[in-house]
Amino acid sequence: MELKTKYQYTYFIYPYLIDDYTKYLYKLLKNKKCKLKLFNRKKHIEIDSYFLPEIKEKMFWSLEANDNSIKSYEKMDLKMKASILSKKQCNFFEYTLEDDVPGKIGENNGVFFDISKIEIVCFNTGICFLLIKTSLDEKSNMSDVLNFNYKFREIHSKMGHSKEYDNIKIQTKKLDNMKKICEFIEEIVGKNIQAKKINLDTDRLITYSYVCLDQDSWNENTNIDTLEKEFEKYRSVKFANEQIGDVTMQQENTYKEKYLYYGFSNNSTVLLTSDSNIQNYTELLFKYENVQLYHFLYRLHQKIYLKKLNYEFNKTKKFEKIKIRFIEFAKKSWIYEITNDLNGLILDKYFSKEQNLDNTFIKLKTEYDLLYKEYEVEKMNKHHKYIITIIGVIIIISLIKLWVTLIN
Repeated sequence: MELKTKYQYTYFIYPYLIDDYTKYLYKLLKNKKCKLKLFNRKKHIEIDSYFLPEIKEKMFWSLEANDNSIKSYEKMDLKMKASILSKKQCNFFEYTLEDDVPGKIGENNGVFFDISKIEIVCFNTGICFLLIKTSLDEKSNMSDVLNFNYKFREIHSKMGHSKEYDNIKIQTKKLDNMKKICEFIEEIVGKNIQAKKINLDTDRLITYSYVCLDQDSWNENTNIDTLEKEFEKYRSVKFANEQIGDVTMQQENTYKEKYLYYGFSNNSTVLLTSDSNIQNYTELLFKYENVQLYHFLYRLHQKIYLKKLNYEFNKTKKFEKIKIRFIEFAKKSWIYEITNDLNGLILDKYFSKEQNLDNTFIKLKTEYDLLYKEYEVEKMNKHHKYIITIIGVIIIISLIKLWVTLIN
């Protein structure tokens, strides 16, 4: 039986690195389609209640801003704004596309989709994320979502693909064609050379997706084995015609409640629900998008920053340059908890596990310790050389004095 969707959306996330934080902020501010996103406690109650103070200070600085400071900021010229924002640890921007006809999958019996939201999230580490929110039309089903996610996440890829991939047609009039979406991504992110240097996947967009099934598709009488096989395709971003006999749900990558499955991998996070539980459709879909998404981004940022530090450890011989950044990360980012929300604590374990954060940090800490020992030995050797040089000079002066005395 085909699984009918009640509601769905997918964020495709493209991580990229920039060299000059202030210069890039200025570039975004100059773009008339791009607007700084400000948060406030009245409008963003869930963010204020979900995140702990240290994380709110890092990611959502405008929660603390008063009306006067915002008005003062808005009167500044663009260069001054960029300078002010560069001192913030994280900035959000909303990008507006012109209204147009939604796109479609297929040519004759296609499923229409829309790009309904675009955000740019920039950290002062030089790590940024482009978020593209897409949604299919109301008549879509689970197979449409699977095919769409499977193909759209690789629109920026230069890799070869299977025959099944080529049979999934995606067209869009939002940006004329799919090629224009690739051009749009490159316009925002640039060549993204630094990401390739640290071995970051620049071919696939990260998938963050929500689907609420109609209760006729998921209820007390639903065959759970069949449902879970479809869910595993969803979690691992497979196309709809993947042979169901070859699919087994990975329990260790899944968190389950009644009518609710979260799925995790290193390049996707998905949520499958049923409106048999009305809260899945009235509350959770907003929480998943408005707080849990930013929670996921925070952990994703940590993963990429660790990769960046690791690259710098291997490339630089100047330990002092990276010592401060590593210690600051360990003291001000790594040790802090993100949330006290019960579901948030569960998700955090999965986010950390799938991004391999603990192992990566331990590996980096080991490298740091080795570099530190080498640095201390080198510093000690320089110190010894300095002392030996001084002693040598003293001996020479003493000998000269002795020689002068003997002559006289």
